[in-house]
Amino acid sequence: MMNNGLPDQFGLTAVVPAAGIGSRMGAECPKQYLSLAGKTILEHTLLRLLAHPAITTIVLALAPDDCWFETLVLARDPRILRVLGGSDRARSVLNALHQVKSDWVLVHDAARPCLTSADIDALLAVGLTPDGAILGSRVRDTMKRSDEAGNIIATVPREALWHALTPQLFATRTLKGALEEGLALGALITDEASAMELAGHVPRMVEGRADNIKVTRPEDLALAGLFLRQQQDELAITKATKEQP
Repeated sequence: MMNNGLPDQFGLTAVVPAAGIGSRMGAECPKQYLSLAGKTILEHTLLRLLAHPAITTIVLALAPDDCWFETLVLARDPRILRVLGGSDRARSVLNALHQVKSDWVLVHDAARPCLTSADIDALLAVGLTPDGAILGSRVRDTMKRSDEAGNIIATVPREALWHALTPQLFATRTLKGALEEGLALGALITDEASAMELAGHVPRMVEGRADNIKVTRPEDLALAGLFLRQQQDELAITKATKEQP
């Protein structure tokens, strides 16, 4: 048995949709290729996934005109398979799922470089069910609803509200069917859980670390760098504590 309680033969594939251009960053290249602590954001993301012992393969969905990934050292890692991304996230993930051989799949945002193995463990502990599970963080701020003109029309109770994070964990065949059905209906699919919900499933919410942020705007880049440094400090302290007699 592995340390996380999964059998040695358990194989898990991670799907990473990375065909977007990240226009809100206002950068000259897609946001996943921006530099962060000596690597691109995408490199951090992929290395975090590959560091987990349950993940044997990553299927990476890239834009047709992507000229950046080939320049990275990770482009030669045999554990990373490349597929053509689609016109939106759902189609990119579906294209990737056609190449997935494992029974279970994790879908993770390319621009979430601060994922920890502990959060993957927490997701696996409860998500290997027909309905699957996703990582999330509880909403902590007061939530307001406005009209189209920006006028506040209601204060929304936050007790049952979550920020949806990734990875999101589902049975491969079930997720594939849910995405195909949702796309055929022309439904708005904002993440994999929304496709599963439309298909009648009830995914579990697993509380993850709030520092598992998605780099979307320029200010997020500095914040992600801070979180990476803090996580390195945490690991160093943990290691030093274990080594003490």
